Amino acid sequence: MSKPAAPITLIEAITQALAWEMANDGDVLVLGEDVGVNGGVFRATAGLQQRFGDQRVLDTPLDETTIAGLTVGLAAQGMKPVAEVQFDGFVYPMLDHIICHAARLRTRTRGRLTCPMVLRVPWGGGIRAPEHHSEANESLFTNVPGLRVVLPSSPARAYGLLLAAIRDPDPVIFMEPKRIYRQYKELVPDDGEALPLDVCFVLRDGSDVTLVTWGAHVKETLEAADALAADGISAEVIDVATLKPLDFDTIHESVAKTGRCVIVHEAARTAGFGAEIAAQLAEKAMYDLLAPVERVTGYDVPIPLFRLEMKYLPSVEKIVAAVKRTLAAG
Repeated sequence: MSKPAAPITLIEAITQALAWEMANDGDVLVLGEDVGVNGGVFRATAGLQQRFGDQRVLDTPLDETTIAGLTVGLAAQGMKPVAEVQFDGFVYPMLDHIICHAARLRTRTRGRLTCPMVLRVPWGGGIRAPEHHSEANESLFTNVPGLRVVLPSSPARAYGLLLAAIRDPDPVIFMEPKRIYRQYKELVPDDGEALPLDVCFVLRDGSDVTLVTWGAHVKETLEAADALAADGISAEVIDVATLKPLDFDTIHESVAKTGRCVIVHEAARTAGFGAEIAAQLAEKAMYDLLAPVERVTGYDVPIPLFRLEMKYLPSVEKIVAAVKRTLAAG
């Protein structure tokens, strides 16, 4: 039975979801660098070791390769490990285990084994950290068959999607937009109700243009929709949420209605996931489009340090300008 609670941040929603699932499923455990005694670099696991003990909240060596291998092994033996990598740019030593083993285990064993693991990745820029702490590297994983890639954009969606990710029998890369970890709060009932994976969320109805985005830039995209509304432009806003597998039907249905699409993401432009969405629109929705698809993205350079960081990231102004270009084009 859910009970009233105060509004919480996205990082608190992560903690709340982990605690719920650990309390209700003894196979769930948490591991990573400093996740136990210190509660993680962003405090996502604060208090969990004190509550569930050091056999279920494990502090590991500072060794991402070992964390990934241990996580795959635990999952293959029936546990449900939730591993944390401290920053998105530290995920690269894990790729061998994630791509060559976690993603292939079900196929390799013809379904005899699955890999019910979650890799939590603090993701994206905007916190003025060094460049390898500020990556938007989701496309590395969306290209890998056998992985789910989930990117929540609010406290409520973080809670519900993390519960669903832990309960999924296959590996999930759960990328958390660190820029909005503590940016705002909302009510999130601690009721154990998961949100569906593999579906997009339509956050705002519109008729003139479809705005497609995910992660931290849902906020700027909604703000751009407000600014456009002041000019009499009706924008529909879609939060992709699960990038892989992609719920293209929801995007297609929206574009068929509006005739225009602007895709917003902070990853570099070339081969960013927005390119995949644009390609599918070209293949399946060409005759619905009244103008070329626009992309508002990061640049094809490493994310710059400090003073230029926010210039690199998509802004409300850039999104509004892209919408006006696509409206003028057709």
